[in-house]
Amino acid sequence: MNFIFEPWHWFVLGVALMLLELILPMFAALWFGLAALVVGFIVLLFPSMSFAVQIWIWIILSITCAVLWFKLIKPLSIDKTKAGLPREATIGQVGIVIQIGLMHDQVRVRFTLPVLGSDEWNCRSLQSVQVGDRVVVTDISGNDLVIKPHQTSSVL
Repeated sequence: MNFIFEPWHWFVLGVALMLLELILPMFAALWFGLAALVVGFIVLLFPSMSFAVQIWIWIILSITCAVLWFKLIKPLSIDKTKAGLPREATIGQVGIVIQIGLMHDQVRVRFTLPVLGSDEWNCRSLQSVQVGDRVVVTDISGNDLVIKPHQTSSVL
């Protein structure tokens, strides 16, 4: 028995899989649906294609889409901030003093990369610092970062 799968079958399957993604939290049905839509367009162009070839194309496209998602596109969405990282990842971050004379003897420091989700922090300084000084985080005390002047070592 020769089963005939028309292009509209692939379009319905593709849309159904993509809609299924709305209720499934795994973000995989989308790629199977997208592959089914592509197979539908291919079958429109080559209507004499056998069902077995259609299935193989769908499987290969589904796997390709899923691999491309996990290897190429998904890493672009990773948060590059230091938010949620442990204490050890925060200590050693270098910033620049942008304001002094705040309440409770704090100074305002701006970091080039966000530290614990923010690029500016009110910090406590172990030593006297001025606006424009480079400082390094040495500890975390409550809601404050503890800083000291950053010493750069020069190699001659």
